[in-house]
Amino acid sequence: MDELPPITPATSPQTDDGTPGAPHTAPATAGTPNSEGNAPNAPGEPAPSPQDRLDLISDGLKQKSSVKQAIYRNTLATFDMLRKVSQELVVELSRRITPVDSSVIIEYRPVNDMEFHIRFSGDLLVFVLHSNIVTFPDDYGPMDTKYVEEDFRRRFFGHIMAYNFMADSIKYQRLNDPGYLVGRLLINIDSHYFLEGVQQLELPDNDMSDNPVTEESLRLFVESAMIAAVNNDLIAPPLTDIQKISVKQKLENQQVSRGSKVGFSFYHEQRHQSIDGLPY
Repeated sequence: MDELPPITPATSPQTDDGTPGAPHTAPATAGTPNSEGNAPNAPGEPAPSPQDRLDLISDGLKQKSSVKQAIYRNTLATFDMLRKVSQELVVELSRRITPVDSSVIIEYRPVNDMEFHIRFSGDLLVFVLHSNIVTFPDDYGPMDTKYVEEDFRRRFFGHIMAYNFMADSIKYQRLNDPGYLVGRLLINIDSHYFLEGVQQLELPDNDMSDNPVTEESLRLFVESAMIAAVNNDLIAPPLTDIQKISVKQKLENQQVSRGSKVGFSFYHEQRHQSIDGLPY
């Protein structure tokens, strides 16, 4: 059996005269860059300790969560003021209408801490406080204004929605009947507001820096929403659309011949159009 050649140990590189030289080592700056793309530290030089991720999370929570909690408190206070204004408005309208026609019902209906209704004749306004704080793209609404750019906290908003339903839709639980968004009220860290919605709302010049929340501004919001609802009449569907009715619709008390409101047009649909239909 053939013998294997002996294993010789690795030798250090030699100099020109044949004597062993120092082992070859890579330059101190050689090596793979670290995760941040920087060259590694020189030998004997410790790397800086990375920032604790829990500190990053904590800092983020302190900044954004604190801001959002403050905005929510502002929005809740605005909603309470809106509730008060609505109650006073209903009382005033009832005093005017009831002596003339007692069959016209105008009433305020509390639902819970985040919702209330105003019923007037066949219309119902539903005001809802949303529980979340939101933001928007940079090119939306007030986002590209100097007022918002001056303070990052002004990029966040609480919001209150106003919907218009037919009163009978709720009364008879016609679950498929549509409701219509009339307006949305945005509230920021300074308790200033931005109002958007249908053209009938008589929308103000929406420079938020000039729009602090007041009882007068909220009353205008409610009054304008009521005017928009009253002036937007029901349109009956064509006869061909209601020729058939299912048993399910009958059992669920659905009225196939129910009307729909088609008169609402939103401000944002018109704001970028000039008279001749071309963009500004």
